[in-house]
Amino acid sequence: MTFPRSIAFSRIAIHARAHADTLLRRWLPDGRREGHEWVAHNPTRQDRRRGSFKVNLNTGRWSDFSTGDAGGDLVSLAAYLFGLSQVEAARKVADMLGVDLFE
Repeated sequence: MTFPRSIAFSRIAIHARAHADTLLRRWLPDGRREGHEWVAHNPTRQDRRRGSFKVNLNTGRWSDFSTGDAGGDLVSLAAYLFGLSQVEAARKVADMLGVDLFE
């Protein structure tokens, strides 16, 4: 009997955080670095100016302070930005970074 393998969400998120600058430049190209944060327009809504959508480059935590949407890592950000499930987002990020998807 085989058991399903677990997705390595934590490991993928750690690798994504190590490459946060590169990922965020690709995903949010209109943004800019301000200290330890990436500040950009939220591409999922009509966002007129930068400032309410921020990603912490050290932790990967992100938030849209206008809508209350938020997440704890760059995998959840990918899910939010691209309309993916957490599993689909983990797969996408793992593929981008060349990281094994499974534990």
